[in-house]
Amino acid sequence: MLKLDGITIQFGGLTALKDVSFSMGTDQVVGLVGPNGAGKTTLFNAISGLVKPTHGKVEFNGVELGRKPLYTRARVGIGRTFQIPQPMHELTVRENLVVAQRFGHGKVDQRRIDEILAFMDLSAQAGRDAASGLALQELKRLEVAKALATEPRLLLLDEVLAGLETNGKRYFTAKLAELHKAFKIGILIIEHDIETVSTLCDRVVVLNFGRLIADGTPDAVFRDPEVIRSYTGEPGAVHA
Repeated sequence: MLKLDGITIQFGGLTALKDVSFSMGTDQVVGLVGPNGAGKTTLFNAISGLVKPTHGKVEFNGVELGRKPLYTRARVGIGRTFQIPQPMHELTVRENLVVAQRFGHGKVDQRRIDEILAFMDLSAQAGRDAASGLALQELKRLEVAKALATEPRLLLLDEVLAGLETNGKRYFTAKLAELHKAFKIGILIIEHDIETVSTLCDRVVVLNFGRLIADGTPDAVFRDPEVIRSYTGEPGAVHA
């Protein structure tokens, strides 16, 4: 279980997150939503260790992560992707997974890498240069595959559908739902597409100006007046 307790992050005089607390199990798929600048990626950075909270605690499966190094997060079972794909240059797709697996798991299992490549429909691209030989959707799939190679119990997905056309989004939504069941991995996903969130997630957490303003089912959250105002500035329904 991931547990966030009173997470506050300040950058000089700017408070990016203020007293954010919630928990989720590795059996859940949770959407993290909110307007641009709400603090979503900053929260991901706090969980994954790229940013240290000014106040508050991050725990995963009873381990208080505190100021432990980045690899510790991977070793306890937290994997993440980035909004802009970050393949390792001059390495093939397979080699990207090998590096990720060694970082997160401490050893290399080629059979497991083959399973991940097949699951993410990347087997045919395994020998390609990861930085120059892939289309956008393939790069997105590689981001998820690298995270899977670390053997996570929880995946943090930062706008993995961004920039994809409708069919690409539908493919990824179905693939993530399948991934959750097949690998028994919890998913916390930052996503702006409300239709995707409503289809994929059984729970939604909303941030606005660094504060948690709602937490519940997609239907309840997207009808919440404060959530609607945070998106539109006026009453009404939040539509996909």
